[in-house]
Amino acid sequence: MQSKRAPIVTLTNVCRFYTQAAETVRAVDDVSLTIYTGEFAALCGPSGSGKTTILNMIGALDNPTSGAVVVDGKDLGKLSASEKSLFRRDRIGFVFQAYNLIPVLTAFENAEFVLVLQNVDSETRRERIMSLMEQMGMKGLDNRRPDQMSGGQQQRVAIVRAMATEPAIVLADEPTANVDSQTAVSILDMMAELNQKHGMTFLFSTHDQRVIDRAHRVIRLHDGKIAENHS
Repeated sequence: MQSKRAPIVTLTNVCRFYTQAAETVRAVDDVSLTIYTGEFAALCGPSGSGKTTILNMIGALDNPTSGAVVVDGKDLGKLSASEKSLFRRDRIGFVFQAYNLIPVLTAFENAEFVLVLQNVDSETRRERIMSLMEQMGMKGLDNRRPDQMSGGQQQRVAIVRAMATEPAIVLADEPTANVDSQTAVSILDMMAELNQKHGMTFLFSTHDQRVIDRAHRVIRLHDGKIAENHS
């Protein structure tokens, strides 16, 4: 049962307002939400509904106007900027829509980048990265640079990079937006397998019905509020 799992993310009365053209935009409006360890959950809704804003606050990339965001036992509002940076590095796996790979590095070097920052030894890095790349169907492509890979291959490298640190949660912002249908299904299959076999927690921001259909829980947003939250 979901209730018996440990919460990995807790949002309590979270608001994120900002000013645009002298008007207050209520990007996230009094949202309370719990994500549990091992979930495969999706935030969905139309553009502007607050999906990415919530993901950014959970990932310590943005701060709420009010309310509390607790991730992996840490109240993010009580962390300094440097503490948030270390927290993102060590406990959050990010999969961005635009991949965010470093052009001059190979697939392997991109995937191991955060592990290098963590001072993980080279043998452990290689073992972990090569195992994940094989699981992601990237065996033999470790020496290719981003411009030598398809969009789907680049997204797989981004996923390997996100998971290599063994994060508390993987945050995936529209991970299927820039890949073809076959690649999208393949990526979702691999993420689902990692969730099922290793209990890795995933939270997606998406409007892709394929992602919504695969999610174990769907949280629908509308105008910055939770409209539906069901398994």
